[in-house]
Amino acid sequence: MGARAPDVLLLMADQMPAAALAAYGGGCAKTPHLDSLAAQGAVLENCYTGFPLCAPARFSMIAGQTPSTIGAWDNGAEFCSEHPTLAHYLRAEGYRTCVSGKMHFVGADQLHGFEERLTTDICPSDFGWTATWDEPQHVHPWFHTMQFASEGGVVARSVQMDFDEETAHQTVRKLYQWGRDRRAGDARPFFLMHSMTHPHDPYVCTREYWERHKENEIDLPRVPFLPPEKRDAHSRSLFYNYDRGEYPMDEQRIKNSRRGFYGNMSFVDDIIGRVLSAADAAGLDDNLVVVFCSDHGDMLGERGMWYKMSFYDWSARVPMIVRLPGGKPKRVRENVSLFDIMPTLVDIAADGDIPALLQTHDGKSFRLLLDGVDGDGDGNGNGSVNKWHDTAISEYLCEAVAAPYVMLRRGKYKYMHCEEYPPQLFDMEEDPDELRNLADDAEAAAVLEEIQAEVSRRWDFAQLKERILISQRRRLLAHRALTTGRAHSWDFQPFEDAARQYYRGGGSYQDIEKKDLLPYPQKSGGGKKSEQ
Repeated sequence: MGARAPDVLLLMADQMPAAALAAYGGGCAKTPHLDSLAAQGAVLENCYTGFPLCAPARFSMIAGQTPSTIGAWDNGAEFCSEHPTLAHYLRAEGYRTCVSGKMHFVGADQLHGFEERLTTDICPSDFGWTATWDEPQHVHPWFHTMQFASEGGVVARSVQMDFDEETAHQTVRKLYQWGRDRRAGDARPFFLMHSMTHPHDPYVCTREYWERHKENEIDLPRVPFLPPEKRDAHSRSLFYNYDRGEYPMDEQRIKNSRRGFYGNMSFVDDIIGRVLSAADAAGLDDNLVVVFCSDHGDMLGERGMWYKMSFYDWSARVPMIVRLPGGKPKRVRENVSLFDIMPTLVDIAADGDIPALLQTHDGKSFRLLLDGVDGDGDGNGNGSVNKWHDTAISEYLCEAVAAPYVMLRRGKYKYMHCEEYPPQLFDMEEDPDELRNLADDAEAAAVLEEIQAEVSRRWDFAQLKERILISQRRRLLAHRALTTGRAHSWDFQPFEDAARQYYRGGGSYQDIEKKDLLPYPQKSGGGKKSEQ
């Protein structure tokens, strides 16, 4: 990967299921840039979110820890500053660190190790979205209904588009700025996280993206609507939390919403193309690690379910594509969790010198799954695919449950556990649509016993539930108090020093423009220099 540490560009979508992408078998969404990235890099086929909800999934990912380890209970939980993030570790290695777009940080710390943050967030940073287990039947006024799913279609513009366009503009500008700095002699590696809010619902897109996907090209869910009484206990609870039959979904409405969603996937893909083109044009792609992932997926009508919050694969399995400098395309079938990407990128950046503190984390480096090296290993970047633990775990600790709900995928089996629900066990190779629960199958009894023993070792459910309830009560009280009288916002306020922009405050006109006239670095492999 070269003598100097590689640059790292992490591209993150919001609510994009792996199954909808062509690289994972999807056939409708048109995403040529992601298809190209997948053809050049490693496609991890079985990567699972740490939590099928936005904020906890993101906190867990950049902390390299399970949500329960760091107290990421729901979308209103504070991300505590004592937990080092990927940005902290790379910054300690001498990296420039910058984030542009959605992070959904809750609390006063809106940077979490990043030197720069280019935009504000799209979501609130206070405790207003705290779950309420003391009132298990309580439906939050801000929570989903089926209105968004029933009104898929075309819009002239959306707030989410405004946000992602701003995020893209800021990211592209930053890449060109760093390219100028690099050509002027600043050799520091960079970590830039570009985080979007699409294709997250509502399921609406502009006419341009709507027309990219013709109606006769739109597929219907593989598993049709299941009435509540035929669903598993958690799926039934989700039905009564956001559906309740208030907005009936016929075939046309389902197709409209899926079409709008696929249109927004193309919007994300176009942005990714712009960002990657900017990195190339700025001369920054010669030693660049590119990662694409999503925080969680979307059920998109499978089983009659929408949004996320489920451990079924459309909600919990996420795309993870990693392109290394000089790497070769490959498919990786082993199971990984989203929070494994943090130690993996530290492993790559530090060339295997993983800090001792990081080795105690829940997340483990899967670098050697990318390299395909043989030998002994321990899951910390010191071994082979043969020694990878092949386990992914996920947690769900908020709305529509009243006790911790967890998932463990090991090998071909996926197990879902909540003390209030009957257990679920699926053979994901034989039954990818998760229709046959093997928990009561005598032939699967040994597998079930082994996985249940592992679940009991990993989680103390009584203690975990008590921690969650105490946190909920504290945050609800704090939010009520902090919104009474004079309120002070934790929201991030982007600041630009106008006195130092463009030709001001940074040297002479000639000195500044000269950075654009310096030669671009030679491409790896002896390719032509980029055009100026």
